[in-house]
Amino acid sequence: MNTSLIAKYNVAGPRYTSYPTVPYWDNDSFSLKLWKASLKKSFDESNDTDGVSLYIHLPFCESMCTFCGCHKRITKNHGVEVPYIESLIEEFRLYRSFLGKTPNVKELHIGGGTPTFFKPENIKTLLNALNSIGKFSEDCELSFEGHPNNTTEAHLKMFADYNFKRVSYGVQDYNLKVQKAINRIQPFENVKQVTEASRAEGFTSVGHDIIFGLPFQTVEDVENTINKTITLKPERIAFYSYAHVPWIKGNGQRGYNDQDLPTATQKRLQYEKGKEMLLEAGYFEIGMDHFSLPTDSLYKAHENQKLHRNFMGYTVTNTKVMIGLGASAISDSWYGFAQNDKGIESYKALVNQGIIPVFRGHILNEEDLIIRKHILNLMCKFETSWKTEALMFNELPDVLIKLKELESDGLIEIDSKTIRVTEKGRPFVRNVCLPFDRRLQRNKPETQVFSMTI
Repeated sequence: MNTSLIAKYNVAGPRYTSYPTVPYWDNDSFSLKLWKASLKKSFDESNDTDGVSLYIHLPFCESMCTFCGCHKRITKNHGVEVPYIESLIEEFRLYRSFLGKTPNVKELHIGGGTPTFFKPENIKTLLNALNSIGKFSEDCELSFEGHPNNTTEAHLKMFADYNFKRVSYGVQDYNLKVQKAINRIQPFENVKQVTEASRAEGFTSVGHDIIFGLPFQTVEDVENTINKTITLKPERIAFYSYAHVPWIKGNGQRGYNDQDLPTATQKRLQYEKGKEMLLEAGYFEIGMDHFSLPTDSLYKAHENQKLHRNFMGYTVTNTKVMIGLGASAISDSWYGFAQNDKGIESYKALVNQGIIPVFRGHILNEEDLIIRKHILNLMCKFETSWKTEALMFNELPDVLIKLKELESDGLIEIDSKTIRVTEKGRPFVRNVCLPFDRRLQRNKPETQVFSMTI
């Protein structure tokens, strides 16, 4: 590990689940009318084979995890379930009515919040309605996020009955001191039980999410967590860097002091040790933050250069249309982005009025679309090129000048028409993307907006 490179490149930067990134969306010129036109154009250009992706946001949690950056509502009142599901169903009907034909759903992911906060019978009602308004394709990639403490056998059986094959569980870390700091206490036995139960119900891709850089966390903690994880052999492991953004998330990320967090060098040691252990255990590094066994579809998509990245993270399904349902959910038409109202009550009120509940977004211009392709290539394939006129843009020479230093440090290789991220440079892929991000380069924020890249 080169500590001088970490010190040099540990700057604030986006995770690039979209381009442009949300802080640089042109909300002033955005409108619901433009968004619907953007989505209809993309939907009409797609065929049934392409299909659409659905993301369902279920925002409720019974307790606050202080590391979490997601939009959520903390409540123990399960009376909120049915009214919220009714709004989700109605929102999908609103999309179906103006798209003009039945969407062929190729991918469905249920996230949160805590999706397993909801009773199985209520999720079943939602799935039945979605499949009657749209149509799940025979090869639909179906997945959900589960909490190890409250995912029951009834949940797993219900999801399995609908042909869900993939589930991810938030593990974070097994050290009790760390768990107390982030208010997420779950023993290894709980994770073991739910992992084994998932496989017994026929799930073929079980994922565990592990985070490094948490308060009070040490290299030994990461080593202990990954040792235990390896004994369960989940097909996928998301090994995330904790994104400390309390200026955005308010009190949710203030359950500890900044000095309780590992330094950038300590974080990098945690990552390097974890990565070393995962590779030795037979996992392959996929894109940024992700590892998978060679039997998993994520690895196969990576090998076939079909890996895609959007607001759901890395995905094996590359659809042009992604519809996000629920409060705060983000949709993507390829030509534009739209985010739903974040307030649960205001979201439901708009849906009840027959209005698609978006409150901000961005319509991509020609340059945005070109740069989006380059950043996607770098994040998914660790390389990009401009061998055709369609991938050229005016400021490309300036980008190449800014990349020279990364090339000198051995993080990338540049030839006349191609950039490749080296093995040494993979942990710095966000830094490689930064010079391409013309909106950020032209208007750098005066205060910190993004988490640190290392």
